[in-house]
Amino acid sequence: MNSKKNLSAIHIKNINIWAHVGVLEKERLHGQSYLIDISFWLDLEESSRLDELNKSLDYSVAIKAIQKLSFEINCLTIEFFSDQILNTLESLYGSIPMMLVLQKCSPPIAGYTGSVSIEKKRNFSILLNN
Repeated sequence: MNSKKNLSAIHIKNINIWAHVGVLEKERLHGQSYLIDISFWLDLEESSRLDELNKSLDYSVAIKAIQKLSFEINCLTIEFFSDQILNTLESLYGSIPMMLVLQKCSPPIAGYTGSVSIEKKRNFSILLNN
């Protein structure tokens, strides 16, 4: 597929969405804010040389698909939500190496003002086997 030495990364940062995900019923009912970072690894030499989008990855398609999924999803865990995002991205781009960071911006934990995130990688064996 891709030559390991020629791989570049496309990083999409801070996709801000509203989704109905959480253990508490009020989280699933009212929703809350999430930030998503995605990275894709692929050979971009032809795209760089020829200036052709079809030799790269149209990241606007990924952003729109994630926005659509965020309107539709209603689940308990960010683990499940993150897998649904990766499944969506894989259906768009195939089995390319990708990484996702899904951040729940304000988890409803008394006295806690931070965030919680999950990081998942998919198809990274492709990088190791080349």
